[in-house]
Amino acid sequence: MKKTIDTKLGTFILIIISIIVIWGIISLSHFDPLPFSPISLLISKFFVSEDIVSFTSEEDFKAYLQEAQTGYSMWSQSLGGARAPAFEEVSGMPTDGKIAIPAPERVSETTVQVAGIDEPDIVKTDGQNIYFSSEAVYYWREWGESIPPSRSMGETKIIKAFPPADLDIEGKIDKRGNLLLYGDILIVFSGDTIYGYDISDSKNPKKKWTMDLESKNYVLGARLYQDKVYLITKTTVDYHHPCPIRLLSVNDSPLEIKCADIYHPSIPVPVDVTYNTIVFDPLSGDVQKSVSFIGSSNSSVVYMSENALYITYSYYESIIKFFFNFLKAEATDIMPNWFIEKLEKLEGYDISDASKLTEFSILLDRYYNSLSDDEKLRVENELENKMEDYYKSHKRDLEKTGIVKIGLDEFNILASGNVPGRPLNQFSLDEYDNHLRIAVTVGENVFGWGFGIRGTSKSANDVYVLNKNLKIVGSVKDLGLEERIYSARFIEDKGYLVTFRQIDPFFVLDLSDPNNPQLKGELKIPGYSSYLHPISKDKILGIGKEGSKVKISLFDVSSPENPNEVSKYTLSEYWSDILNTHHAFLLDKKHQIFFLPGSKGGYVFSYTNDQLSLTKAVSGVRARRAIYINDYLYIIGDNELVVLNEIDWERINELEF
Repeated sequence: MKKTIDTKLGTFILIIISIIVIWGIISLSHFDPLPFSPISLLISKFFVSEDIVSFTSEEDFKAYLQEAQTGYSMWSQSLGGARAPAFEEVSGMPTDGKIAIPAPERVSETTVQVAGIDEPDIVKTDGQNIYFSSEAVYYWREWGESIPPSRSMGETKIIKAFPPADLDIEGKIDKRGNLLLYGDILIVFSGDTIYGYDISDSKNPKKKWTMDLESKNYVLGARLYQDKVYLITKTTVDYHHPCPIRLLSVNDSPLEIKCADIYHPSIPVPVDVTYNTIVFDPLSGDVQKSVSFIGSSNSSVVYMSENALYITYSYYESIIKFFFNFLKAEATDIMPNWFIEKLEKLEGYDISDASKLTEFSILLDRYYNSLSDDEKLRVENELENKMEDYYKSHKRDLEKTGIVKIGLDEFNILASGNVPGRPLNQFSLDEYDNHLRIAVTVGENVFGWGFGIRGTSKSANDVYVLNKNLKIVGSVKDLGLEERIYSARFIEDKGYLVTFRQIDPFFVLDLSDPNNPQLKGELKIPGYSSYLHPISKDKILGIGKEGSKVKISLFDVSSPENPNEVSKYTLSEYWSDILNTHHAFLLDKKHQIFFLPGSKGGYVFSYTNDQLSLTKAVSGVRARRAIYINDYLYIIGDNELVVLNEIDWERINELEF
């Protein structure tokens, strides 16, 4: 009987090679947001540390790509906030002889992760107007017929909101996308173009500047902090001409990133994109600073503290090296010495990992062809069982996440590091007391192993604490075995984690000693929470699902050793936008209520006396967001805006779009 590579191990190799080819195609087609002169553009050029340095030339960049190669980028995963004053209140000033309307005393802001650092979203308000970026929506009749919108909805509406009696659409902008609001400038992130509009005359908004991204360049995220916009993009690497990079242009004036301004880890890691971070003036669009570095395109997460900007990317270490270490440590009694020696030489060759895998498959085929059918069957089973145990204890050697830290003061790279596994979203990272905490899942993305290993049954969840140089100083490992992280939240010296497969373990971590973080308490309940929000120091709100319904849980964490679900509410909704983005959540502490949108309407919940109760349900609105101005709650939907009086929860006014 002819021996071929269609054994379990051979099948694994072929699957890996196919994934490499497919992912290479996907990564080239990328998603889960000036006027300037050479003098005004300040590019950071620093030798940061022994961990990360800049390229010296295009040839240096090419040589690094040859050595590092791509191919083990992790599968991308959709991302999913919190406290935040991000805007100053606007005072009422008389104009054109009109009577001034007193400025509202209370104005909500977009729910964000870090107070004072604003994030782009589809709704913004200055306390007088609401800016809502809507999109075309198709409605469905019961028999499945699609009805297109009756009017164009691909626009940003400027809605006169305060006082609510004057509710009306004042103006429109014919662009849509996520928004940032800075004084009289509304920034619209619309596809591969970013617009700055002067909205001082809300009835006649005027385009002030335009920022156009070049091809193969994508917005990864943005933040507004202390009069500056921080924009993060990623550019697909051109292997024939990797640098300089034509990044973007502002009002047709181009920005080019030179080879010497692109940084890379001193130890090669798989890369396929260049990450670019720039600081620009929201008033003019002028670029002030920028810094770039290379990494893998997948599972990228952006987190920003008051001190630094953190960007992560996930990748796999060399699979050939992983197999060699496995065979050397566990299988010398199964595989012959000549095979292990050849694999060691192959691992050291200066060729791509894809080429190494091809050579490995040929080498493996040669060995299997030398065996009898009985011996081959024995070797397959022996390898499978030994790999099962080896992977349990070594899975953290294969799956990695790189982290780059950029200081906000000088806007240069301060440090780089890595941890095992991959984070879920921005809430998986948090900076506190000069340390970075990061929650990761390890072993979830194991595909086609062929040894009987399944990623979903071998996964674990870890929390790592890194010092200011991004070196690991402490960790808590193996939380929620055979599960994955569904939500994470760090609040000062405490950490809260939810993992899920069939039940919802809610973990409480004590992170007061960075060198010795500890698991303090655990609570197991049905369902899961995909978003955690602090209501108070000792109360955490969780929003997720139980079965097919949206579930809301209120956790008492006053005793970290004994967390308790003090109240629970199951909503007759299969989905809420909060499960997709924290921006859809609104908390009003004055009235002790929070808002969440659903597919059937909008819902106002009270948490008074630590009990969840449905205060108000608003039907007929395809709710997306809510804001408050004074004691009025504005529920914004794709088709309608409804204003409620928070004193008695009666409808005050409404506006159809």
